[in-house]
Amino acid sequence: MFNDTSSLKSHLATRRSGKARDMVAPGPDADELRAIIELALRTPDHGKLAPWRIITIAPEQRDAFAALLKQAWVAENPGAAGMDLSALDQFAHQAPTLLLLVSTPVAGSKIPLWEQQMSAGAVGMNLLHAAHAHGYVGSWLTGWAAFSPNVGAAFGLREGDAIVGYFFIGTAGADLSERPRPDYDEIVSTWDI
Repeated sequence: MFNDTSSLKSHLATRRSGKARDMVAPGPDADELRAIIELALRTPDHGKLAPWRIITIAPEQRDAFAALLKQAWVAENPGAAGMDLSALDQFAHQAPTLLLLVSTPVAGSKIPLWEQQMSAGAVGMNLLHAAHAHGYVGSWLTGWAAFSPNVGAAFGLREGDAIVGYFFIGTAGADLSERPRPDYDEIVSTWDI
């Protein structure tokens, strides 16, 4: 059983993202989404800077998001006009709920940039945990749309900001399956003095 919420330990041992393209309704309602995001914000944040922002992309905004993706793709890829861009439509319309997580480091802070970016990553992991705790599946995707300067500009990113990822949340429309995990002995070592 994946995403077993019977205990925190069980959840962590069975946590598995769902594929965004397989997610179906229902997704979280407004109150559940607020609760999911509030849980995600309970993350390590050295200096209490909150160096991240979450932007919701509502279902009625998905067509505009798809249009933005296609416009940005064509602008950034000469010769792309007239190509089949249906994959961008699919990306914009998958899963009932879509959030954009942005790293917004505080310039001039004594907190190193890396720590601020890691805090944004922790918010991302907490978004997945919180979605799963509410009985949904989540998926954290990046890809071209997370690194596009035109997409970033459309979401008001400033210099130094970065899209951490797109977070899709919904109900699993297909069985979840395990993926290969790192081998403990290949990752963990003992410090030898």
